[in-house]
Amino acid sequence: MKNCWSALRNYRKECVLGPLFKLFEALLELLVPLVVAAIIDTGIRTKDFGYIAGMCGILILLGAVGLAFSLTAQYFSARAAVGFSSDIRREVFAHVMRLSFTRQDTTGTSTLITRLTGDINQVQSGLNIFLRLFLRSPFIVFGAMIMAFTIDWRSAMVFVVIIPILFAVVFSIILSTAPLYKKVQGKLDGVMGATRENLAGARVVRAFAMEERETALFDERNIALQKMQVFTSRISALLNPITYALINIATLVLIWSGAVQVNIGLLEQGQVIALVSYMSQILVELIKLANTTVTVTKAVACLKRVQGVLDLPVDAEPAVPAQEIAGAPAVEFRNVSLMYSGAGDDSLTSISFTARKGETIGVIGSTGSGKSSLVNLIPHFYEATGGTVRINGVDVREYPNAQLRQKIGMVPQKAVLFSGTIRSNLLWGKPDATEDEMFEALEAAQALDFVNDLPQKLDSTVEQNGRNLSGGQRQRLTIARALIRKPEILILDDSSSALDYATDARLRKAIRALSGDTTLFIVSQRTASLMHADRILVLEDGELAGQGTHRELLDSCPVYREIYESQFGDEKEGNSHA
Repeated sequence: MKNCWSALRNYRKECVLGPLFKLFEALLELLVPLVVAAIIDTGIRTKDFGYIAGMCGILILLGAVGLAFSLTAQYFSARAAVGFSSDIRREVFAHVMRLSFTRQDTTGTSTLITRLTGDINQVQSGLNIFLRLFLRSPFIVFGAMIMAFTIDWRSAMVFVVIIPILFAVVFSIILSTAPLYKKVQGKLDGVMGATRENLAGARVVRAFAMEERETALFDERNIALQKMQVFTSRISALLNPITYALINIATLVLIWSGAVQVNIGLLEQGQVIALVSYMSQILVELIKLANTTVTVTKAVACLKRVQGVLDLPVDAEPAVPAQEIAGAPAVEFRNVSLMYSGAGDDSLTSISFTARKGETIGVIGSTGSGKSSLVNLIPHFYEATGGTVRINGVDVREYPNAQLRQKIGMVPQKAVLFSGTIRSNLLWGKPDATEDEMFEALEAAQALDFVNDLPQKLDSTVEQNGRNLSGGQRQRLTIARALIRKPEILILDDSSSALDYATDARLRKAIRALSGDTTLFIVSQRTASLMHADRILVLEDGELAGQGTHRELLDSCPVYREIYESQFGDEKEGNSHA
């Protein structure tokens, strides 16, 4: 879907029938003043109560049929609006899921959430009102003018003069407020971003006693939003009083001219009342039209913002599966560099290494040295800005994402679980996994004991982001989720930081026993977690400071030796830790 409006093609019938039934209702409403005029001029004047009763019956019939038309119009309009917004929301969500991490980082999570929720809800409301009222109100306005001409052309000239003036006022105000609503939504993004950031980091804010500062910053953004909304609303608020004033002036002129013509016998009293009724209908419909236009203007601004998300380019994927090279290294980095979008310097610079099938590769370095950036290049989460990353001899850019990531089990630095059950979370790793495979993965991840202690075991509830579990339990479940896939490449990105040393040691031993031909990448701050790796990569400021075994690096790499000694003091490689 390249354009949001193309989604309306699925609701062409509803988009026609909704306004059509509203026009039928409007047509019946235009007949009401004529019936009232007939009651006054014929029934009341002649005191013909039978005629009055008959005409009242016609009024009731007009009301009942009009109600049926209105409900039918509402049904089709709501069906089109809800269906359209659902399709757009589905399309935007699917598009966001296809965006690269770089695009998502650049756009911002809070912005994407606002587009998917508030903006699309506003589009839904705007479309619903548009289908029901945007054609009906002009139809009533011009229809009332035409009906006035059928009564008396002299009095109808008041309509001819006032209607263009009213439309000029309405649309001048609308055109001036349309760009302001876009700015209001931009300010709303800022408030949403601040809210999300503070709720996610509430513990950090309180730990540093920064509540007052963050509240002040939130108030600053909130007040900016408030001022913009008030300014925009003040301009919009001019619609009602100006419209009422013009209509009331026109009504006064209409009553005065009608009274004169009644006195000279050119008009009946009921006809004057009908003319005033038509003027009242115009007043009501213009107010509706003004409010409708404001809502539709907001909806159009929101739709443009949603379209902006759909316009974000998705990185092209190869259409055919990659043909792997037999005997090639499982993972190979050839002079790889990485610079994040908007960054001033490379996060990784000229990284080269190879990892054979079944090898265990440790990655260590100080905070910010580029450890996570390195392993995030393997599943092609980010595009290398220099060099190539190869899996089984094939550049990762030549793999379709599904084929590439099916080979990889990823345990991210931050343990992420989804609301559901332990079983449903494990099935993310392998949708057709059996219970035996689940228990095997849980046992290897050192999670079996605490899962068996739960009353419902695999069917125990996991709340959003696993907030009903401890940090260590969340980490072990995410490791089990990756292990159940039995991937060719397993990446543990500092995924055991919440585990004690004994549990961490048992976990590493269990993973080594299960791995077989699995190439294992372990990112860790602990040298104890890596010293048994076949090769250790030492990163410093995004560069490869050294690579080799634990013993080799103690002798040849000052950076690694410094990290080791900071954790184990002056113990030598021959001690129990080596």
